[in-house]
Amino acid sequence: MKSDLSIEVIRFKELRETLNHTQQSFAEALGVKNSTADIERGKSKISGSVVAALMDQFKVNPLWLYGKSNQKRIDTSVNTAPKVLTVDPDNNDAIVLVNVKAAAGYPHNVQDLDWYEELPAFNLPLPEYRNATYRGFQVEGDSMLPSLHPKEWVLGKAVESIDMLDNHSICVVVMHDSVLVKKVQKHDHEEKLSLISLNPEYPPITIDTFQIQELWQVSSKLSFEIDKNPGDATLVQIQNSISELKNEINRLKQ
Repeated sequence: MKSDLSIEVIRFKELRETLNHTQQSFAEALGVKNSTADIERGKSKISGSVVAALMDQFKVNPLWLYGKSNQKRIDTSVNTAPKVLTVDPDNNDAIVLVNVKAAAGYPHNVQDLDWYEELPAFNLPLPEYRNATYRGFQVEGDSMLPSLHPKEWVLGKAVESIDMLDNHSICVVVMHDSVLVKKVQKHDHEEKLSLISLNPEYPPITIDTFQIQELWQVSSKLSFEIDKNPGDATLVQIQNSISELKNEINRLKQ
């Protein structure tokens, strides 16, 4: 059955779903009262202010929205540089620490100067951390095991654009609705990226590059959980290997 909805309404809804927004959250992002339900039902027209917000926040090509072009975005180059730079009283770069709780609000406060002042910050007087901007993020969940454990911290170097990103590097990816720590794989065309978990239980995620607000390429981590008996773990592994070898020999003898 052919839809009675106009192409701009259909594409508007498709865009919202692609961005993983609810009707309520998409309305908040675009400055629409209540929700986008009336727009998606064709009861309310897409206003000029909504079109402008789609262009500004999500790089949506208005011609694509109205079915006049196949090019979805007006700008394929994505600026992933930090929206706010932080310095200490001596005007030196300060490394702000974003814990798990703060990360939940980070995407919505990414340009709020006052919000950053509430976060702890420190300096590392090491040559590796000079002449660049770094930020610390706390790891949430187990998707990056065994390399990164929950509640560990990673220090990421700011990446100004995707073409400056090292392929297959671990990054903190700040999107419009979340902050993820993932291994990033570039595609042949730079309009999409794959976000890969090191834990094989989590499938890769493919995203559009325009969903990214900031990129931080991980250079180091801070861990406060030290194995007091690392030799014991190695001994257990050796014992298990010997046991498996004995079992294999016994099977061959049968």
